[in-house]
Amino acid sequence: MRGEDRRNEGIFSYVRLEERVPSDHPLRAIQSLVNAALAGLSPEFAALYARLGRPSIPPERLLRALLLQAFYTVRSERLLMEQLDYNLLFRWFVGLSIDEAVWDATVFSKNRDRLLEGDIARKFFAAVLNLPQVRKLLSSEHFTVDGTLIEAWASLKSFRPRDDSGEPPPSDGGRNAEADFHGQKRSNATHASTSDPDARLARKGDGKEA
Repeated sequence: MRGEDRRNEGIFSYVRLEERVPSDHPLRAIQSLVNAALAGLSPEFAALYARLGRPSIPPERLLRALLLQAFYTVRSERLLMEQLDYNLLFRWFVGLSIDEAVWDATVFSKNRDRLLEGDIARKFFAAVLNLPQVRKLLSSEHFTVDGTLIEAWASLKSFRPRDDSGEPPPSDGGRNAEADFHGQKRSNATHASTSDPDARLARKGDGKEA
């Protein structure tokens, strides 16, 4: 018989969040590696925070959330928080229970900057690469990729003259100011990204956009 399109709002759930994630999901293997690396960084985390005061976002959860942002190309912290609010896979990977409140995007960004300034992000990725399970997968061989296909933490608006001339300052909200690029000549020799210094301008062919 045909089932009824009935919406039932259950008050309680008897299914664990762990059971919602397929046993063969790729994030399961990644999570185990990430947790092993984070466990070794606990002394580094302790040195960054005061012993008294209001608890911050746990650095372990913050780094896991940053990984998800990179894996799934979430373009902003606000959208990342939105995903964490309703995406059960994201909640499971980060370590949030199904009922925990999601952080404010501004608070998340400030806590993230603290870790980046403390060089924790570099140490975290170094710890992952030094794990025995990962080290055997690494190789010193060189390879070539199409640079136009690489995702970067940069946008065209973030590319400004290296001598800081003729460019509008960022807006009060921290976003890059609106600018008209038509008629301007930009190159990696004269311009650099303020949000990702390693990013480079590239084009797939003559007459194509950068």
